[in-house]
Amino acid sequence: MSIRLIALDLDGTLLDSKKNLPERNRESLLECVRQGIHVVPCTGRNVVGVPDEVRQIPGIRYAITVNGGILADMEKNQVLDERLISPETAVEIYDMVSQYHVMCDAYIQGGGISRRYCFEHMDEYGVAPEVQEIVRRTRVPVDSVRGYIKEHNCKVEKLNMFFSHPEERAQVRRKLEERGDVLISSAFSYNLEINGFGATKGEGLLRLAQILGVKQEETMAFGDGENDFSMIEKAGIGVAMANGEEKLKERADYIAPSNDDAGVAQIIEKLVLSHSRSDS
Repeated sequence: MSIRLIALDLDGTLLDSKKNLPERNRESLLECVRQGIHVVPCTGRNVVGVPDEVRQIPGIRYAITVNGGILADMEKNQVLDERLISPETAVEIYDMVSQYHVMCDAYIQGGGISRRYCFEHMDEYGVAPEVQEIVRRTRVPVDSVRGYIKEHNCKVEKLNMFFSHPEERAQVRRKLEERGDVLISSAFSYNLEINGFGATKGEGLLRLAQILGVKQEETMAFGDGENDFSMIEKAGIGVAMANGEEKLKERADYIAPSNDDAGVAQIIEKLVLSHSRSDS
């Protein structure tokens, strides 16, 4: 099979459970780049949240971030395409969730902001320790996220909500779905991710492939969670991780070993690199 673009979810997929990049995965990505294949992080994180050990692999230039809301050229620090939430809609959503015990961050202009109290008390909102580390590295604390958006009238790449109470998470999800003007997904059992229309990993994958002159059937995607459904379905070859959600596995063409077993590398070695070697 001829693959020219590989899109990779990060958490639970390319990275292991400790949020590190397994060496076997790194080596397989390096070999893909050597063979002219576009290796593209495809994540719910913003550009700043793409780990250095991934973005510093020579040849990794493009990224699909905030669930497809931003297509970024990391080398030129340039946005190629965007699908954002209007400031008015973002403020309305903040007002709607204000009655709940929720930590609601906003991704804006490649970075993130978080209400200072929430930032300093993440344990109250059920945020896992390894995710807390990412939040501290990628967010700027502000007095009021809602106030910041309203004052600066800025479009929002994504809203990320953390809940300590599953029933409140379910209630908020129902209310957001009733709005009908945003997309809702999640990467963890305790969060919700809110995007504008067109901001899915699958749509982002297809838009980037078009920009790079890559056919849909020449793409491959790896994922593990709900926010990966669309790209697993739209990629020429969709691969779900063994540690991933069962509904995602049902949509996939292949099941990779788990993220803690360098499952990404195992599938790339078998389906992409072995094919390339046999052609040479």
